Amino acid sequence: MRYKKKRSKKKIIGYSILVVFLLLIGGTVFAYYQLKPENHFSKVPLVSSGDKDSSKTIEKKVKIDDPIFNVLLIGSDQRKGQKIGHSDTMMVVSVDLKNYKYHMLSIPRDSRVYLDGYGYTKLTSAQYILQNDLGAKKGIEVAVGVISDFTGIPINYYVETNYTGLEEIVDALDGINMNVPFDVKLTHSWYPENKNKVIAAGEHSLTGKMVTELVHERYSLSNGEYGRQQLQKEALVGIAKKALSPKTVTKLPELVDSISEFIVETNMSNSDIISIAYAVQNFDPDKQIQYHQLTGQGQTLYDDILKNNNSQIVINEDEMKKIVEEYYIH
Repeated sequence: MRYKKKRSKKKIIGYSILVVFLLLIGGTVFAYYQLKPENHFSKVPLVSSGDKDSSKTIEKKVKIDDPIFNVLLIGSDQRKGQKIGHSDTMMVVSVDLKNYKYHMLSIPRDSRVYLDGYGYTKLTSAQYILQNDLGAKKGIEVAVGVISDFTGIPINYYVETNYTGLEEIVDALDGINMNVPFDVKLTHSWYPENKNKVIAAGEHSLTGKMVTELVHERYSLSNGEYGRQQLQKEALVGIAKKALSPKTVTKLPELVDSISEFIVETNMSNSDIISIAYAVQNFDPDKQIQYHQLTGQGQTLYDDILKNNNSQIVINEDEMKKIVEEYYIH
């Protein structure tokens, strides 16, 4: 009898371990199934439709046939201890996870824009004004709508970081390799020790601090803001290549948990980020990324909010409409 009881106990323990093992396997398979882009992104949020007559702040889920959607990336000048900032960097990325293609569009920070209830100002000021009046979270949500309305691009996801967050993201990746397309003199450095340092054109292995310095510089560049946009694009490519490298991608869930601490505001979940990363295989920016810039005419114009004349860019609306309709309306 004692022998049978022992055998029964062993059977129960054995079955219990088997059940737990099967549950773990089943959970992993289910999680993987859920994270496959065609499943995970079968429905995506719509923060703003790009239609000036639609609501800018009500997020709703929309069903899509293919995993293609738009992500707005905002880099603000918000510093530690501050709750609001200006939109220094604005890029919209069309993410096509079916064909592994990405269209990246830079929007000039000094674009002239009409802000309802305020008047004409620079696009970079919209976030600061709205956050000051509506609060940090509500302000950034409405600012996303302003950018969407201005460009006509539907926005599904948005991610805001600041210069400190960018520096920490790069350092969390143990640095990145970044192509610097032209010589850059750091005339407007964040750190005193880097003042007037020159970074020669070419491929560089960089820490977060130097990446932050590069994407902030524009005064020494021959093409000013448009040159800075190129630097920002190269920084993002460097980050993506490092994050999606075979050595790093296996640590992605842990890394995403770490990186999410450096994001100021977003409507993307960690599983959204992981699903995108798992979908990207053999990432080749030269073949998969197509880069676009909005161009316009620089003019000195009156700013209704700042109550002075300042340098603004009047965007070529016909060119913007053509780019948006071809690459960002899905």
